[in-house]
Amino acid sequence: MNTARPLLRRLVPASLFARLSLILLAGLAAAQLLTTTVTIDERNDVTMGTMIDYVETDLRTAVALLDRLPPAERPAWLPRLARGGYRFLLTPPESGPPVSAPHSRRLLDSVTRALASDYAFSAHAVPGKRERLQVHVRLSDGAPLTVDFLPRRGLPLSPWLPWVLAGQLALVALACWLAVRQATRPLRMLAETADALGPDLRPVHMPEHGPSEVVRAARAFNAMQGRIAAYVDERLRMLAAISHDLQTPITRMRLRVELMDDEAQQRRLTEDLQQLEDLARQGIGYARAMHGKPELARAVDVDDLLDSLVLDYRDGGADVALTGRCGAPAMTRPGALRRVVTNLVDNALKYAGAAQVVVECDSAIIIRVFDHGPGIPAGALEAVFEPFYRVEDSRNRDTGGSGLGLAIARQLAAALDGTLTLHNRPGGGLEARLVLPFSRT
Repeated sequence: MNTARPLLRRLVPASLFARLSLILLAGLAAAQLLTTTVTIDERNDVTMGTMIDYVETDLRTAVALLDRLPPAERPAWLPRLARGGYRFLLTPPESGPPVSAPHSRRLLDSVTRALASDYAFSAHAVPGKRERLQVHVRLSDGAPLTVDFLPRRGLPLSPWLPWVLAGQLALVALACWLAVRQATRPLRMLAETADALGPDLRPVHMPEHGPSEVVRAARAFNAMQGRIAAYVDERLRMLAAISHDLQTPITRMRLRVELMDDEAQQRRLTEDLQQLEDLARQGIGYARAMHGKPELARAVDVDDLLDSLVLDYRDGGADVALTGRCGAPAMTRPGALRRVVTNLVDNALKYAGAAQVVVECDSAIIIRVFDHGPGIPAGALEAVFEPFYRVEDSRNRDTGGSGLGLAIARQLAAALDGTLTLHNRPGGGLEARLVLPFSRT
């Protein structure tokens, strides 16, 4: 029993469409098989009753004819009196088991009604694979006559009947497929609409048409999307407002710190204020990345974009190198792509002091940003993409950071229909890998 359940689960289709189709098709096929079986049995029963009624009349006439013929002429008439279900033999009686088969019993009752009033007879079953019985009659002159019965269960089936049944089953299967497809289509549309809900949580309208139950579910789903988007908008606006309003008191405190006489305290407070300002700026950036107006994709020369970005860093004295080329423009969002790479390079410079950008283009655009820093524990490679998460035990404590840079980068990568992952390098350091679809113009 314990081994049968996993086997049964593997045999059951995974999709609801296949399960409903299988259930309906199996049920209708079983119903059709049962109906066909009952119809054929009823047809055979009626045919058997008709044949038995005919046997009663025909047997009485045949036996009377043979009884009146001279013994020498009787053998010539035997083939003429034979029928499809029985024949006549001029053989002495034999012994055998009693008649017990249902059809044989019905035939024996008919024989009894036909001969009992005029002739003495006996009957017995003949052993064998087929149902068979013999009736032994004593004619008026004492000559033996045997009636050998081979009961037929009914008329033979027409050769085209299986093809008709197969055609009916095919029509039933088609009807099942159409019905199940109509029933599961709203679920497929619901799943596609839910999958289309991107990281920015912009509502994707689900069509509100079809049966009343489907329309009601679509309206409820669209309303739910609207409420979720409103809640997220409210929280992101609050985050952006707080981050923006923090800049004014930070600026006032910076001016006051510059008037302090204690240089040691002035330096510490300046560093704290700088971290607080970075946090406010990153908070605004995260809010815009999460729910800002989406940038339109256009043809972009990825090589020129990365060259410009790296040259800007070099002009500022940063140790940033670029290797590899795409060699062809691609359809993407240049602002979002530039910001993702900038965040990754800033992260590498912050924790390792240098960054190397490597680009490859084949079926996809792969941009790798390498550094030689301390890396990140394997268990935290995904957690660092969460907002405000920092791995202080593995990175330099003096670098600070708001914990929003990688979160913003991943959100923008998702908006580019790409993926952003982190990998520890075997020789030490970290690799940030951005993979984007390469749609050539």
